[in-house]
Amino acid sequence: MRVMTEILEGPTAIATGVDRLTNGQLVAFPTETVYGLGADALDGDAVAKVFALKGRPATNPLIVHVSGIRMAKTVVAQWTQEAELIAKAYWPGPVTIVLAKADCVPGIVCANGDTVAVRCPAHPCALALIEAFGKPIVGPSANPSGRISPTTPEHVADGFGDADLIVIDGGHCRAGIESTVVDLTGEVPKVLRPGIVGAYAIGETLGKPVECVTQQAEGSVARSPGIVGSHYQPKTPTRLVSTESLASVDESVVLIAWSIDTHPANGSLISMPSELGAYASAIYRALHDADKVGGEEIWIEEPMDGSSTKDQAIRAAIMERLGRATHG
Repeated sequence: MRVMTEILEGPTAIATGVDRLTNGQLVAFPTETVYGLGADALDGDAVAKVFALKGRPATNPLIVHVSGIRMAKTVVAQWTQEAELIAKAYWPGPVTIVLAKADCVPGIVCANGDTVAVRCPAHPCALALIEAFGKPIVGPSANPSGRISPTTPEHVADGFGDADLIVIDGGHCRAGIESTVVDLTGEVPKVLRPGIVGAYAIGETLGKPVECVTQQAEGSVARSPGIVGSHYQPKTPTRLVSTESLASVDESVVLIAWSIDTHPANGSLISMPSELGAYASAIYRALHDADKVGGEEIWIEEPMDGSSTKDQAIRAAIMERLGRATHG
């Protein structure tokens, strides 16, 4: 009998998810950022299935999802005052904290490093699943490694259609891009991966400057996912272009754009909102849709500039994702 990914919703989905997690199986679940591929974070064999299904390099660590501060304290060696400030300000929400890991966390979760990335997601289905399971859950994006992150259950099913997997349907992910990752292990806090919560906001919360370090030092162990090489890529060759470049497009190119209402060469156009928060929420879905058109290329119009500090942070996070989506 052929196995198929199954999309479930409601209380039955949570109960089925808990049963699968308890038995070392995988569950895709919604968060406010993207859908995650969940497994028991304290079971190394279960976590290995996540890497195998995604085709994910073992050097790319996972984020551990928790129900709150109390559970977070069980997976770190020491819960610091800075961690308390960040968690109280942004949890549940799209900020991940990196701290020294507790011994109970398998090395496979952390790329065999000495730190762990932890966050509490702001989605009722994710929180219900973690709370019902009673233990932390790893949750990298529920897609084949390197491909576009999923923001709907259908995106997950498209990526893993013949896998032994259930997807808990929580609708479209409202934030739409992955969390900000902040490393609190050193004297100076470091943003390792940008997100919709910017470094300036993190610094305001901590009352001290925050450094942005989004490139991994050569030979070092990664402390955050998504910081090495290409990610978020469609199968169709993809380019990031300026608004001025749109006039030179031909019919074979699928456009993802916010500043025009029609394709200049009567090809396929996927319209984007100009407001940056809405753009972030929509960009992965737009990439999925564009990839299905079958054009020769996808062109993505750069998002508009942000006027506020908040919008500038969101734009920086979007541009980081689009830079990796069009890399190489």
